[in-house]
Amino acid sequence: MKKRAMSVLLAAAMAAGMMTGCGGNSEAPSENAADGAADHGDNTDAADDAEKTSYKVAVVKQMDHASLDEIANAVCEELDAIAASNGITIEYEVQSGQGEQSVLNQIGTQVISDEVDVIIPIATLAAQVMATCAEETKTPIVYAAISDPESADMTGIDYVTGTSDALNTAFIMDMMLTQNPDVKKVGLLYSMSEANSAKPIAEAKAYLDEKGIAYVEKTANTNDEVIAAASTLMGEKVDAVFTPTDNVIMSAELAIYEDLAAAGIPHYTGADSFVRNGAFITCGVNYTDLGHETADLAYRALTEGMDGLEDYYLMDGGIITVNTETAEALGIDYAVFAEMGDIVEVTTTEE
Repeated sequence: MKKRAMSVLLAAAMAAGMMTGCGGNSEAPSENAADGAADHGDNTDAADDAEKTSYKVAVVKQMDHASLDEIANAVCEELDAIAASNGITIEYEVQSGQGEQSVLNQIGTQVISDEVDVIIPIATLAAQVMATCAEETKTPIVYAAISDPESADMTGIDYVTGTSDALNTAFIMDMMLTQNPDVKKVGLLYSMSEANSAKPIAEAKAYLDEKGIAYVEKTANTNDEVIAAASTLMGEKVDAVFTPTDNVIMSAELAIYEDLAAAGIPHYTGADSFVRNGAFITCGVNYTDLGHETADLAYRALTEGMDGLEDYYLMDGGIITVNTETAEALGIDYAVFAEMGDIVEVTTTEE
């Protein structure tokens, strides 16, 4: 399977070591005449599934924070809309793995035992654990928000698909230099435990090396470590900070944004939810849209089966989201980005 722009395919839809040892079944059909039973477990045929009027869905967040909460809320909103428009029942439960693989594995074991029809994991680790738990049953996994599915080893699995929020790192670096052509040193703030961060951080380093701009790397795995890392970057007097779609840093954004702004350091990030929690600006995927598209894809997997679906679907980005309060605190006129894309203005919300 190959990746394809989500907006194209879904226009026709809707109207390293992981733990193992999970069991259950699924309802998704297989259209592969030769290998259907082996590939998709004890599935009914498409005609039988088309007559189903009730589905059970498990929504599993990797942890609790604004980005993943926004996606989960959008998934549930869209599932409700799908059920209403199609005259069916979709039961769903949202659970959080609290950032712990062991908790995620417990959730995966339980939802497989509950014989849910599809699992919608949100973020990379959640998707990896759910895919492992569904290895025997082939319960459809339709994940949301994996930035680099290939590096996460989430491609080439016949019962797995999902949406990718891959970041255009070079564009965000271009934004940084558009706002301040005299940038001399950039802080790279991320977690080494986040698979989402590896590729964009490498891309950022390559970009900065090419431009002859120095950078300082600081990593963190807890809120306290994020606060300490941000403090160190301020002490290093960096001109700007870049963070990709990193769940660990996102969970601590509310604790660092005011100090960064007070120090005159704009925080460029990988998702609009960072900006809603006080970061300066991003250009990327709208997570509400991503959640809606993921739910649509899950419904397609339920009603049409997994055959024919791509490994993953790359969400369209290109939306510049700026926190107007932070921009004012920094003394930055964000009109400088007007020619780079559509600007969405937000203010800080502590949720």
